[in-house]
Amino acid sequence: MADKYPRRVYLLSPRTLSPETIAVTFAKTSRSPLSFEEIAAELTDKKSAEFHEKWVVGYGHASVAEHAVLHIAFENVSRLAIESIESNRLASYTEKSTRYQRWQSDGYYVPAEIQGTAREPAYRATCQALFEAYQSSLEPVRKVVQDRIPRRDGESDAAWDGRLRARYVDVCRFLLPAAALANVGMTANARTLEHALRKMLSHPLDEVRRLGEETRAVAVAEVPTLLKYADPAPYARQAEAQLSREAEGMPAEAGEAVRLAAWDEQGEVRVLAAALYASGEGSWIETLRRVEEKTAEERRRLAATLLAGRGPHDVPLRALEHTSYVFEIVIDQGGYFELKRHRIMTQTPQRLTARLGYAVPRLMAEAGLERSFREALEFARATYEELATWNPEVAAYVVPNAFRRRVLISANLREIFHLCELRSASNAHFSIRRAALMIADAVRRVHPALGLYLRLPEGADWKALEAEHFLEA
Repeated sequence: MADKYPRRVYLLSPRTLSPETIAVTFAKTSRSPLSFEEIAAELTDKKSAEFHEKWVVGYGHASVAEHAVLHIAFENVSRLAIESIESNRLASYTEKSTRYQRWQSDGYYVPAEIQGTAREPAYRATCQALFEAYQSSLEPVRKVVQDRIPRRDGESDAAWDGRLRARYVDVCRFLLPAAALANVGMTANARTLEHALRKMLSHPLDEVRRLGEETRAVAVAEVPTLLKYADPAPYARQAEAQLSREAEGMPAEAGEAVRLAAWDEQGEVRVLAAALYASGEGSWIETLRRVEEKTAEERRRLAATLLAGRGPHDVPLRALEHTSYVFEIVIDQGGYFELKRHRIMTQTPQRLTARLGYAVPRLMAEAGLERSFREALEFARATYEELATWNPEVAAYVVPNAFRRRVLISANLREIFHLCELRSASNAHFSIRRAALMIADAVRRVHPALGLYLRLPEGADWKALEAEHFLEA
């Protein structure tokens, strides 16, 4: 006999239904006995808009908007503006890589705040000098790398250059300023996009505010109801302006590259108790007490049960989310661009400046370019300081990737496992590899039973990595 309630799994395709109609179809299932395809068949774009106007806009049922997904392409946007675009946790991004692509000598943004003013010539001269130094460094650094990575038997020029490029372009990009133009693709649901638009429309940079207006225009064409009221939100901008005044006068010193600022001393006990709690029936207090009473050796065995059996593609169980850490990290801007992709953690970066000094890659010196590298960065530093007395937000455009950036992160242990294991890999950029290994060392010091199961490259050592890749880190 046929099943009265057959199981079905199928797509509501955006090729046949608009994002707003898909969102309404899912929303209506909470009160309709019809199948999804039957609900969708009854809807029109007009009916969908009316539904959203009433329930999402009128009654604030914003979660419905999460079913409307958009894919937005941004082209020729400054790397500084991309920071704002990518600051939204619940979205996905892919951007033009400075590690694998070469930048053209005129590929930088000139902000509207500077155009036509007496500051424009100095701004352009600085960007041009940085791009010329970048272009001039590519071939000398490539030759050094080429001598160390010989061509394989039968390897084509293109394949060999592909292996070399990740090494030499990775180093030369330290010269590129935040004004460098790039492309980024963003996938987000309408609820997240509305939040992103409100931030962009309230941003201190003219470029980001204009991007917000252009993004809203193209998105409203697709989801006309869900984003029609995405307006500027002055709260954050006003609060940040007042807080900046409160923070004036604090010394700008780089300090430690990675500092563990706070952690839960009972973190291992909490994680192990959470793992037992999920599999047992006792209360949290009873489970926690049981783990506290275990010997150190018993806890190590329990940690092995929790983590030792992970396969190469297995993520740790969610029990690891029951302890967290606060790190202060000082890393070059190029490395920060890798770090900021870890959006599940909480990140609070300071404004990009030229006041924490800069990193010097060892390959620059080995290619005979240390002097010209430093001269280009000092030129950028002087221009930054000149512009910062007028507008520190705009001044950040001329800051190259080599300059250090300070950021505070809060992350649970599960996210720390993801960060350290991904970014310590041999194919990761060496700045973020160094930071990841330093973070792993700190976690292993305070939580050795769990930290033991961080999967790092064999023999990986941040001090050796620093010595290999940096004159100054």
